[in-house]
Amino acid sequence: MKIETYSPERQGTGFFDGGKITEQKPIGFPREGGAVTRVGPLFYWAWFRAEAPAAIGLHPHQGFEIVTYVLSGEVFHGDTLGTRSTVSAGGAQAMRTGSGVQHEEAMQGEGTEGFQIWFEPHLSQSIKTAPSYMQFEHEAFPVSREDGVEVKTVIGEGAPLRFTADAKMHDVRLAPGASYARPMPAGYALAALAIKGGGRWVHREQAYAFGERDFIVLQADAEDNAVVLQAGDDELRMAIVEIPIQVNYPLYRK
Repeated sequence: MKIETYSPERQGTGFFDGGKITEQKPIGFPREGGAVTRVGPLFYWAWFRAEAPAAIGLHPHQGFEIVTYVLSGEVFHGDTLGTRSTVSAGGAQAMRTGSGVQHEEAMQGEGTEGFQIWFEPHLSQSIKTAPSYMQFEHEAFPVSREDGVEVKTVIGEGAPLRFTADAKMHDVRLAPGASYARPMPAGYALAALAIKGGGRWVHREQAYAFGERDFIVLQADAEDNAVVLQAGDDELRMAIVEIPIQVNYPLYRK
């Protein structure tokens, strides 16, 4: 098992609309200063915030599969497919951009926050397909609760979002001191972002501590099959994406 932690200072940054929208980028583009530029087909991850209404104008995407997951506030989406819709906290918007689509985004109200995450399918095949859009509110996603652990499946078994790229995503909340055991298939990685609180990952009795806003990448080898996430003295909320370390198609060079 390989586990590496990236503090906010080692992550990329960005901004839009004259600085009204700020971004911490666990996975960004090389020019944005982050230490991580991809994890397998997980190509991009931005944690955006806007304290007041702000917008990003119409711009193009092609090939990639993109999910916008809202932590607080409301996010508007418009695109050249004719979509004009808004999703609130706990909901998600998803685009399979295929042969190409343009979209615009707006943060509505005060204190809007969320993630935009890009997954890379086989691009030479993806660009031959028609683009599509889907969105779901919080109530559409399955949630399990047990022993101080709440796990919401955003992408994966039982969730309404469907992508071509091999990816799963969970929004995990732990009560203070609670533990969450998670199996890891050989050849897969977990990319985890601490939204609130700190704690530690435990593997074979070795602990790896992290703090709030840290980004952690865990990579399993053939002999590793489980890790345990433990909350510290405060409530922990963490977004976790599971993806293969390698895929059987060429990946785009940033």
